[in-house]
Amino acid sequence: MARQPLVTHIYTADPSAHVFEGKLFIYPSHDLNLEVEDNDLGDQYRMTDYHILSQETPDSPATDHGEALHVSQVPWASKQMWAPDAAYANNRYYLYFPARDKEGIFRIGVATGTRPEGPFKAEPEPIKGSFSIDPCVFRDDDGQFYMYFGGLWGGQLQCWPTGKFIADAETPPVDQKALCPKVAKLTGDMLQFATTPQDAVIVDENGAPLKSGDTSRRYFEGPWMHKYKDTYYFSYSTGDTHLLCYATGKSPMGPFTFRGSFLPPVLGWTTHHSIVEFKGRWFLYYHDSTLSGGVSHRRCVKVQELFYEADGSIRPMTP
Repeated sequence: MARQPLVTHIYTADPSAHVFEGKLFIYPSHDLNLEVEDNDLGDQYRMTDYHILSQETPDSPATDHGEALHVSQVPWASKQMWAPDAAYANNRYYLYFPARDKEGIFRIGVATGTRPEGPFKAEPEPIKGSFSIDPCVFRDDDGQFYMYFGGLWGGQLQCWPTGKFIADAETPPVDQKALCPKVAKLTGDMLQFATTPQDAVIVDENGAPLKSGDTSRRYFEGPWMHKYKDTYYFSYSTGDTHLLCYATGKSPMGPFTFRGSFLPPVLGWTTHHSIVEFKGRWFLYYHDSTLSGGVSHRRCVKVQELFYEADGSIRPMTP
């Protein structure tokens, strides 16, 4: 069955879905209705704020709760409020988001609020030691929170080969190990890294790390972590090959063994998602560009039910 956009009065993308207070809350980026040229660095994605959506069920109409945070309210940020995520702890809600700082370097910030829909107040500085884009925050069964992040090309993940920012750094040669997403534990107050970010390594069936030239399997951006039964599922976008893929492991820190792709390319350049359980059923929130007729920076969030096979694999889907 064809799925319709959750909302049509604004453009939305990069949905991070969570169940809070018995409802679904979706934390998307907010595409602007602009006429701009596309490029591989993502300069066309000029988002300036966040609107939080909610649904009573995945089949229900979505409510737009209005502007929850604007770049002008973030002291350290200059532009490009890209894909966010959210978490609940300490009787507060936390909104995690990437943005460029005053020097044009992507950092990851955090804002807090008392309601899942916001409004949120940003911390005065980004998370210490943060870089790149696409934060995903996962709570394990023991209560420990982890953040996964990183995106190639415009997301600047390749700019940190030495631990310092190198603006013109390139991705590794095709026969070398692919760049990995990063993972770090969060502190108890949810505001900082408790551990130094490390590689969340994705390996093939023989345990060898994926190569940079393996563009149909290697990580590009859009990390998401969820747990099904006793297994950790790390899913992500391959970027320029436009697939959603997943790998599984026995630890939230990895390594993760590649298992396959589950969503083929959607209309539009990017693909970005989240996976959430709601009342015993699993759902994929993702985006495409159908609302704008294919304009890559005017996207819309959608949802479809997701199914597992008996062996724990994710059943391939048709967007």
